[in-house]
This record gives sequence, C-alpha cells and structure tokens, in this order.
Amino acid sequence: MRIFLDANILVSILNKEYPLFTYSARVLSLADNKQYEIYTSPICLAIAFYFSEKKSGRTIAKNKINLLVSKIKIAEADHTVVINALHDKAVGDFEDGLEYYAAQKAKCKYIITEDINDFHFSKLPVLNARQFLEENIL
Repeated sequence: MRIFLDANILVSILNKEYPLFTYSARVLSLADNKQYEIYTSPICLAIAFYFSEKKSGRTIAKNKINLLVSKIKIAEADHTVVINALHDKAVGDFEDGLEYYAAQKAKCKYIITEDINDFHFSKLPVLNARQFLEENIL
C-alpha cells in the first residue's frame, strides 16, 4: 500500500512534537515493512527542513532529512502536477493541491496529514496518523 505523508507529519517526526510524534513515527516506521511504500513531495521535505533547521540548526536538519529520504520515496511534482493544482477550482491552497496531485501521480492510496480539512477536495482518503493506524494497523 502506498501512502503519502504531508509536511506536518514530517515536521512532527523531525522535531519530536508530542503527542503527534507517537503516531507519526509509527506511520513512518511502516517504511520498513514491504507491504507499504511511503511517499512525500519535495515541497513537504522543504517545509520539514525549514522547521527542523529552526529548532536544531542546519547541520542536524540536513542529517535528519538525509535519514528520512533514505527510508521513503519522493513523489514527482512535475508540470502536470502543477497544472492540475492550478486548474482545480476546488483547490484553495496551491501547496495542498501540489501535494494532492503528487500523491495521486504516485498512486498513493491515502494522504496522511494532521490538517485533514486542507484536503477537503481530495478523492483519496485523507486521515490523520492516529486514524490511519487505527483503521489499517491496530
């Protein structure tokens, strides 16, 4: 199963933000299970790096991102993704549109985010980390 992690999930992991960290880290740990493919986008990584750098400094943030990308896959955010996000009238936030269409292009089954309402337009199921774990793992 392919799942897409939104930036806020990555930030909670990199910065160990409780109580979200407990659930987000467990979702990320599924990358070690062959039944799951974990994706994110370059935009989500940039956002996560920004917040990690603010908390831990550039060197540590780069090391954390490097470790993260060794475990997960990067969804493409190509021309088609950008055009779809721009032209979808239901997309209110361009960044969320980019993430959604990148997840769709990567054939993800779920989007995992703590801001579920940001993806009100999604045709993919959108769950927070705890909901995903409760519905699919526990």
